[in-house]
Amino acid sequence: MAGLIGRKVGMTSVFSAEGKNIPCTVIEAGPCVVTQVKTVEKDGYSAYQLGYQERTEKNVTKPMLGHFKKAGVNPLRKLVEFNDDEKGYKQGDVVTVDVFTESVWIDVVGISKGKGFQGVVKRHGFQGVGGTTHGQKNRLRAPGSIGASSYPSRVFKGMRMAGRMGGKRVKVIDLPIVKIIPESNLILVKGSVPGAKGSYLIMED
Repeated sequence: MAGLIGRKVGMTSVFSAEGKNIPCTVIEAGPCVVTQVKTVEKDGYSAYQLGYQERTEKNVTKPMLGHFKKAGVNPLRKLVEFNDDEKGYKQGDVVTVDVFTESVWIDVVGISKGKGFQGVVKRHGFQGVGGTTHGQKNRLRAPGSIGASSYPSRVFKGMRMAGRMGGKRVKVIDLPIVKIIPESNLILVKGSVPGAKGSYLIMED
């Protein structure tokens, strides 16, 4: 499995050979450093750990600082582990956008934008309890009844109600790579990906 860590730059659009305008997300992918290689003999499974974006030593905890020094790399801001080390990576290897090729479909994982505490209309798409022609007052965005009466005399778990929205891990699968710009470490994927500009993304094929 080829994997890479990056940041969301923004959105743009490119024209295909047929002249069709394709909306794309620009991702700054890598370069990433292999900070750890796990083997079946030592760890019970095969995987490799990538690090992305250097940071200063004073902002790193001592255990993590020792982890980076053992790998022989500078402290990194984001660490992600990818299963199955078929690539034959070694500690200290640098992984770039070259692991992907154009027209390949990848999965992108990110943290969605946090919306804060929201009501049922924005959070779940409710339409309110109806119009204002039958004596309704300030009920247009209300959730309405949430439970039964004598039975079950309670509200079931999982009831869709107001609450915190967004800020969760979201995975978008099968996004085609439209273009790769290796000299700038950029990948253009068709469509949108979760997260705000500058947020971290995980890409895997």
